[in-house]
Amino acid sequence: MATATASTSLRPPPSPFPPRLAGSLRQWCWGMPTHSSRRRAFHAHPRKRNTLLCAAVKGPEESFKKTIEMDRLIDMLRDANPRELDLIVVENILAFSEGFWVRLAARIDLCKSDDDKKDYEELAENVMNIVDRVVHKTDEKIEQSTDVLKAIISPVMNEGEDGMWPPRNPEALKLMEKEISNREKEGQLDESFLSEVNAQLRQAKDEVDKPGLQVMLQKVLQLYASNFLRKRSYAYKGGEVVVPEKFLESIIEAPENDWNRLLLDGLTVGKGDVSPEEFYAVTKKRIERILIRTEGGSYQQRVLVEYIKEIQARAEEIVNRLQGPAV
Repeated sequence: MATATASTSLRPPPSPFPPRLAGSLRQWCWGMPTHSSRRRAFHAHPRKRNTLLCAAVKGPEESFKKTIEMDRLIDMLRDANPRELDLIVVENILAFSEGFWVRLAARIDLCKSDDDKKDYEELAENVMNIVDRVVHKTDEKIEQSTDVLKAIISPVMNEGEDGMWPPRNPEALKLMEKEISNREKEGQLDESFLSEVNAQLRQAKDEVDKPGLQVMLQKVLQLYASNFLRKRSYAYKGGEVVVPEKFLESIIEAPENDWNRLLLDGLTVGKGDVSPEEFYAVTKKRIERILIRTEGGSYQQRVLVEYIKEIQARAEEIVNRLQGPAV
């Protein structure tokens, strides 16, 4: 089997916020350094502000819709108490682009009293501080997730910065599985971790010189899914064994390299007692249970569902090879 080499250097993935948001954190409105007075941004030349606002959108209709959306958000922020303000900012974090700050500056210029202007300027300051905190916490969480991922794949890495796949140490996968189990018990395999693994996997796929790293990251997701799904069994009902469920769970808990052997031994197309139809039915039922018990659209849901689909696809491949595709 060919051996692949990969680097252990897990570069931080792109910020979860778009470049415009990151830019607005460093530049209050349209290019002003952070050390400048923020209030000065609210008194920039109106013609320059209008030019930038129009350049940010295409067409007057789209511009009008975006302005209405930003005004609604500004009104919500203005009317919120401190606790509500934090929640609204977090829920709408991607809305705080340069266009938002431009619109807020325009609203301040339209104020008829100095008191209203001060209220809006204070609101802008508070919102910016909350956004700063959110981005800072996100960066910290990404770093923590990267450290967890490095610890998980460390057993399959050799000395230095390079790693081999398949691993030279036959016990490496068991050590990875043990590390995943320990980290899961400590509550470290959350959505942030899965997001980090997926981000690194996308990056590894783009870098063709790191096939080993790509396989390692895919293995991390498989081990995560196996470790999570084995915690809940549906193999017993009314004191009796549900054979197809028991068979599926034996594959869920097994290393991927053993899937073919287990499927051949368990399905009726091979040496077993479970028909392909029964097996497909329990895999479908397991996916339905995952969809019910996990948050819709979450990385966890996607990883778990994909794992079961991989098992079913492997079963279909074996069945088609032995008895031919269904007509």
